[in-house]
Amino acid sequence: MKISTKGRYALRLMLDLAVNHTGEPVSLKDIAKRQEISDKYLEQIISVLNRAGYVRSIRGAQGGYLLARRPEEYTVGMILRLTEGSLAPVACAEEDTSCGRIQHCTVSMVWKKLNDAVNGVVDGITLAELVDCEKQKSGDYII
Repeated sequence: MKISTKGRYALRLMLDLAVNHTGEPVSLKDIAKRQEISDKYLEQIISVLNRAGYVRSIRGAQGGYLLARRPEEYTVGMILRLTEGSLAPVACAEEDTSCGRIQHCTVSMVWKKLNDAVNGVVDGITLAELVDCEKQKSGDYII
């Protein structure tokens, strides 16, 4: 499994919104500059996040974007699945597989365990945890 730039950038965008949350909307142009990502590409990603209700858009001169929920309510898995689709390494590792060999395929155990491990990691990390990590790295964190 390889996460595309869309998934990686969506996670960075959401983290940027969470880290730079002051109660005021954050402009996409500012995010693009901080993250060194094309603002055109971020516009495509933010529209997916907006349609899913992960962010709120505020129009106007002082407009921009805000997280729709608290950072604790988002997992890395939620964000990646929204932008990437399934994170399963192969189709037969998904819950609703229609593979006729699944009952007799010994190797499917490997794919199932790999899928469970990946989901356990990405579903076990919240955006709030990433914010804490980011603050520790930047020195803005008071222990």
